[in-house]
Amino acid sequence: MGDLTNSDYYAKTQRNDGSSNHEGGFGVSVMELRGLMELRGGEAVVKIQEDYGDMDGLCQRLKTSPTEGLTGDVTDLDKRKEVYGENLIPPKKPKTFLQLVWEALQDVTLIILEVAALISLGLSFYQPPGGDSGESCGTAAAGAEDEGEAEAGWIEGAAILLSVVCVVLVTAFNDWSKEKQFRGLQSRIEQEQKFQVVRGAEVIQLPVADIVVGDIAQIKYGDLLPADGVLIQGNDLKIDESSLTGESDHVKKDADRDPMLLSGTHVMEGSGRMLVTAVGVNSQTGIIFTLLGAGEEGEEEKEKEKKVKKQDGAAAMEMQPLKSAEGGEMEEKEKKKANVSKKEKSVLQGKLTKLAVQIGKAGLVMSAITVIILVLYFAVDNFVLQKRPWLTECTPIYVQYFVKFFIIGVTVLVVAVPEGLPLAVTISLAYSVKKMMKDNNLVRHLDACETMGNATAICSDKTGTLTTNRMTAVACYVGDVHYKEIPDPGLLSVKSLDILVNAISLNSAYTTKILPATKEGGLPMQVGNKTECGLLGLVLDLKRDYQPVRNQIPEEKLYKVYTFNSVRKSMSTVIKLPDGSFRMYSKGASEIVLKKCTKILNQEGEPRVFRPRDKDEMVKKVIEPMACDGLRTICVAFRDFPADPEPLWDNESDILNELTAVCVVGIEDPVRPEVPAAIVRCQRAGITVRMVTGDNINTARAIAIKCGIIHPGEDFLCIDGKEFNRRIRNEKGEVEQERMDKVWPKLRVLARSSPTDKHTLVKGIIDSCLTEQRQVVAVTGDGTNDGPALKKADVGFAMGIAGTDVAKEASDIILTDDNFSSIVKAVMWGRNVYDSISKFLQFQLTVNVVAVIVAFTGACITQDSPLKAVQMLWVNLIMDTFASLALATEPPTEALLMRKPYGRNKPLISSTMTKNILGHGIYQLVIIFSLLFVGEQIFDIDSGRNAPLHSPPSEHYTIIFNTFVLMQLFNEINARKIHGERNVFDGIFRNPIFCSIVFGTFAIQIVIVQFGGKPFSCTPLNLEKWGWCTFLGLGELVWGQVIATIPNSKLRFLRGAGQLTKKNEMPGDEDMSEDNEEIDHAERELRRGQVLWFRGLNRIQTQIRVVNAFRSSLYEGLEKPDSRPSIHNFMTHPEFRIEDTTTPHIPLIDDTDLEEDPALRMTPQSQAGSEPQSPNKNNNAVDSGINLTIDTTSKSAASSSPASPLHSLETSL
Repeated sequence: MGDLTNSDYYAKTQRNDGSSNHEGGFGVSVMELRGLMELRGGEAVVKIQEDYGDMDGLCQRLKTSPTEGLTGDVTDLDKRKEVYGENLIPPKKPKTFLQLVWEALQDVTLIILEVAALISLGLSFYQPPGGDSGESCGTAAAGAEDEGEAEAGWIEGAAILLSVVCVVLVTAFNDWSKEKQFRGLQSRIEQEQKFQVVRGAEVIQLPVADIVVGDIAQIKYGDLLPADGVLIQGNDLKIDESSLTGESDHVKKDADRDPMLLSGTHVMEGSGRMLVTAVGVNSQTGIIFTLLGAGEEGEEEKEKEKKVKKQDGAAAMEMQPLKSAEGGEMEEKEKKKANVSKKEKSVLQGKLTKLAVQIGKAGLVMSAITVIILVLYFAVDNFVLQKRPWLTECTPIYVQYFVKFFIIGVTVLVVAVPEGLPLAVTISLAYSVKKMMKDNNLVRHLDACETMGNATAICSDKTGTLTTNRMTAVACYVGDVHYKEIPDPGLLSVKSLDILVNAISLNSAYTTKILPATKEGGLPMQVGNKTECGLLGLVLDLKRDYQPVRNQIPEEKLYKVYTFNSVRKSMSTVIKLPDGSFRMYSKGASEIVLKKCTKILNQEGEPRVFRPRDKDEMVKKVIEPMACDGLRTICVAFRDFPADPEPLWDNESDILNELTAVCVVGIEDPVRPEVPAAIVRCQRAGITVRMVTGDNINTARAIAIKCGIIHPGEDFLCIDGKEFNRRIRNEKGEVEQERMDKVWPKLRVLARSSPTDKHTLVKGIIDSCLTEQRQVVAVTGDGTNDGPALKKADVGFAMGIAGTDVAKEASDIILTDDNFSSIVKAVMWGRNVYDSISKFLQFQLTVNVVAVIVAFTGACITQDSPLKAVQMLWVNLIMDTFASLALATEPPTEALLMRKPYGRNKPLISSTMTKNILGHGIYQLVIIFSLLFVGEQIFDIDSGRNAPLHSPPSEHYTIIFNTFVLMQLFNEINARKIHGERNVFDGIFRNPIFCSIVFGTFAIQIVIVQFGGKPFSCTPLNLEKWGWCTFLGLGELVWGQVIATIPNSKLRFLRGAGQLTKKNEMPGDEDMSEDNEEIDHAERELRRGQVLWFRGLNRIQTQIRVVNAFRSSLYEGLEKPDSRPSIHNFMTHPEFRIEDTTTPHIPLIDDTDLEEDPALRMTPQSQAGSEPQSPNKNNNAVDSGINLTIDTTSKSAASSSPASPLHSLETSL
């Protein structure tokens, strides 16, 4: 099915259309259903009534029952898939191995080598005419005729081509396995997404792909709808359809007014049941997806992500200027996230690319100089000193010489360019991701893994992450008595008990159940919302059963449900009593529900007055003590309404008032046993753990102490959301970074926090400039409302078990076991990635420096590189591919958590590494040059210097090549440690890949030297010479110990060496600091008039934007990838980079040209940085007390990202 292209697929469905009524025996065709799903609101209701009578009629035609669902009969399900399609969108075909080979061949250096090798091959078959003309061509042809060696001239060219083939195959194979892993990951993520469906009157969890038309799906808060459907029954259902329509307001859904539910939209509130009417390519998302040709061109993004996000593009762009700033920012980020793999490089990749480019440039210069020197030397020697004429028949021989020189030059370049760097990163990340799966981390974005190693702060949820998420009621207050443990039912009045049992059984999601334990002696299984499970557990502890109560009043008979949401913090259900009057049951956070109570049940179960001072006493005597024991307190209450007049149910504030309290329950959620240890490890590793929870402050503090987040007697803050907002907002209610900076460093617990508070906190920490290193923040979340914070954070962790689909969509890593200690594992792996790359770099750079210098000086002094092209390619293969495999797959150790995080602007090459690189480089150069110039005397062999073209390989040069390779091998062992440790063999056998590669390379080296012959320019060596080569190689290990003894402090000059990679690392950083210096002048300069002028300008800009916004979909295609290397593009998020829109830039180059010429395109920062003359450079307009930015800016700022062409167009206006 997946292989069919969409058109085949359509043809097939089309064929089914006409006959489907007979074939499938269903009373409605695919096309009718597709047509139905395109209607909205009232039209749809009318259409259903006209065509099918009512929802039941539609269910009958689809042969399904609105209450019991499908039977689940296999033949029936297959028939439905046949007629209506499956719920999957055919994925894009992966690249074939050949395509990957072709891509690997595009490498410039490889192409140069191939060309050179082909020329060399062609020329080697040319013989100058006449027997003796060889003499007249001078030194060029001398010795060429010896023992038919001329026939072997082609070998070098062929060998180079062969080595190129090897390199290409290895690269392609790596890409292919990476792609395969990536797909494996995707399918794993997709299999994880399950949905609740009713089949045969049972609610079961089904993988999304198994849903068929006619299924009855249970939808609840936080779901991402997997298919299109029609609502059968809903409670207070609100849907966020922005992913399809771009409207950020939540849409109310109602079976009578607007029953249409579309795939890819998010349930923001409420619950309900829907009849699935369209799946896969026939659903609304599927249709858009097919229009986009997703079958062919979708990028490696997650299928689902594309599904939801691709459509944001056009629709959302139109909406943006009219949306709130926040909405705009989210869209902006959604788009960023959607293109993440193309645009943003991770910190590490940014640093590495820069390094590779710098080394490459150096190599290019060296190779060019080498070629020029060789050519000049040859020409001067032959034509000037020996005064030979240029003979036409000798031309090919001269050309052959020049080609040989050119090949030497290219070889220097090949060795200099560390093409292994990107490979090492990929291998290391892919290896880590694979291993992280075992540690319960499902990584969705590769670079998240490495960013995690730099994390300095973790903001964690409490419930389920730090605690076990198994709620049990342990205390309660009923009928004026505070029971420290669950009382015997006989102690309570029958009236109170009945009301309590009904209130809990009816006023909870019917999907929440407590099932008997699966294992002998295990705990009963809790299904659904854990807090509700705790309350249902209370009912069972009171020797009652909730099921009969529910059977008496099934879900469809509930009169009205106010579902739980983060604003209400309570849930209420209204039922109609037999006499026609109404009763509403409520439950929720005790301090919120008690505020609304005016009566309370006494010991006899009769209501008595509940005065404000009684409330205060209750809070002090009951709620606070419970909370201080770490219990979550839930208050259960009810209220009766008369039958006539029927209350206005939509007027919530009046309805949810004047309640009668029944009881307060204390529910405990025990701390996970492994969490305290994990938090200690985090604190040791220099990571601050903060707890952000919706619970009350006392419960939160008690849990935080149990976890070890706070220790008694320390100086820290535990505050709730209200207090937090009071401290960080100014009189106008805007968040001020200065105020935020006073709060966050000490903040450890934020209680009763709303999702916005979480987002504000994360944003505040990330944007803070207090510490010299920018904070890198990880956030955990499980609810739909955590989405913004998860997106904003550097790394977002979503809970795999308790998390909603929305949270998983927004996250970078999914914790499959919802456990905090898995986050610590992620930190360990992240740091390990960074260290692996550093190890590889240390090794790679040593080889590079030595090989380039040897080839360069050798060529200049002896007209021939001591290391031949093919040998160089072999060294290159060892260095790049094998070493990256060996060093990038070191398993992490606990020691990684003993140090502080590196931070974002630490140079990639530390001073210890620089010391090692230079130290080993010197050792290797000394050995090689000694061998090159006095080797023939030491070993008493023929000198290999100044050998003529095509001469047989010499023993002398073979020894040099062999020693060189063996030194690299032993240095590879040295490279395993980068922090100056003494024992380089520590844990070497824990890494089988490393051992096998070192031994494997050694074995291949023996084969090459003994049997390589002409292609590798090698002569077999005897045992004694092998012994000497190995001895010199082993010297590396001894020398490594010598280097380790030299203290870094003695080597002052190394400080600067490591900075190589630091220059212009983060344009954002430097500009930021410049801007900050200018602010003071700016404040003085700004007069009232200027403020008005800015406002006027902003109005005009906004209007221009509104006009331009719909054009921006044309510009979409032009958007240039962002070139700055930091993960966050240094926060070019609209609200904070206000200078981009408030100051009228005077473009330095006419902006219209910028559009066409990418080279001239300046990033907004570079424009900003190069304009000191504008006095109004007010970066922190927000902080400067002058409220420059009226809402219009933040709205319009969102409408075009500062790097888009549209933006430069506006700034010029």
